[in-house]
Amino acid sequence: MRTAAEGLRLAGAVALGALTALVDLVYLLLTLPFLGNPNVRASARRLARLEARRLRLDLTALDALAEGRGHRATGYLAARAPVGVLGGLVLTVLGFGIWTGVRFTLAWGQGLPYDGMAPSAPLAAYLGITGVVALFLVLSGLVGVHALERLLALRMLGPDPTEALQRRITELAESRAGIVAAVDSERRRIERDLHDGLQQRLVALSMLIGRSRRGRPELLEQAHEEAQRALAELREVAWRAYPSGLDSLGLAEALAGVAERSGVPVRVDCRLQGRPPMAVETAAYFVVCEAVTNAAKHSGATLITVEVHEEDAAVLVRVRDDGVGGARASGSGLSGLAGRAAALDGSFAVDSPAGGPTTITAVLPCG
Repeated sequence: MRTAAEGLRLAGAVALGALTALVDLVYLLLTLPFLGNPNVRASARRLARLEARRLRLDLTALDALAEGRGHRATGYLAARAPVGVLGGLVLTVLGFGIWTGVRFTLAWGQGLPYDGMAPSAPLAAYLGITGVVALFLVLSGLVGVHALERLLALRMLGPDPTEALQRRITELAESRAGIVAAVDSERRRIERDLHDGLQQRLVALSMLIGRSRRGRPELLEQAHEEAQRALAELREVAWRAYPSGLDSLGLAEALAGVAERSGVPVRVDCRLQGRPPMAVETAAYFVVCEAVTNAAKHSGATLITVEVHEEDAAVLVRVRDDGVGGARASGSGLSGLAGRAAALDGSFAVDSPAGGPTTITAVLPCG
């Protein structure tokens, strides 16, 4: 049923395209002496926009529909008109074939000859096979016309190859700058953790040991406790820099560790059929780790939900919390995560309205 509905929709799109092709031809003939006029270019863009909607294309991806680029839209209308007429001819052949088949069936059903041909089993088999082959060819023609129209629209209305290349270079430069900034920020955070936490504890431990050596043996117990706290902080800093269990145990176990160390209850749902590439796995881990840390520190949340699953050859990571909202993607931590996702040609989004909830989503391609 769904296939039939899609076929009818496609035939309708081709039929409508045949009618609009005639409109486009009339428009081009009438406006030929005035092609440089801004109003003519604006109307060409409107006609091209209607064609793109008929073909169910993403209008935001078609640069030629923007202001100041009407000449490309005019060229597209001129190029697609013959394709639209071709689609009309294919539909005409289809309609003629169906009408002929119905007339054959009705005549032979009443036992009457059609076009001098009396009904017989061999003749019916011959005409049936011929009709099926012709129907297949006509339907293939409809699919081909529709595909050709979409390809033509994307090629002539889409981004110019040079502009697309320049845009891609700009995106890569921005993502590289973002990664460098994220790495520097992470280095500063590790330095602060070492300086403000672990280093101070080691200094205190050294002083306690020195005092105990000068006749205060009761301080050894305190020094032992301080050493244990320093080791715990060192493990925490090392884990935040890169979790050793991620390589050996996989993403699910590493995320379970994040949930155990969080001060807010974390529910993890990690469903991966296999292990993704190391870069994707690492990025997914740090997205969850940073999002959980932010939620625990700033959102006032009582529950954090982590979802990780595969979707269209990519790993989708979604972290939700029931906190007060107001998180900004431009923050230092989240902007670094956006840079990680961009480096993998992925996407990163933060949805955090005032009052909550906050949803952080990252899509990390595996290809």
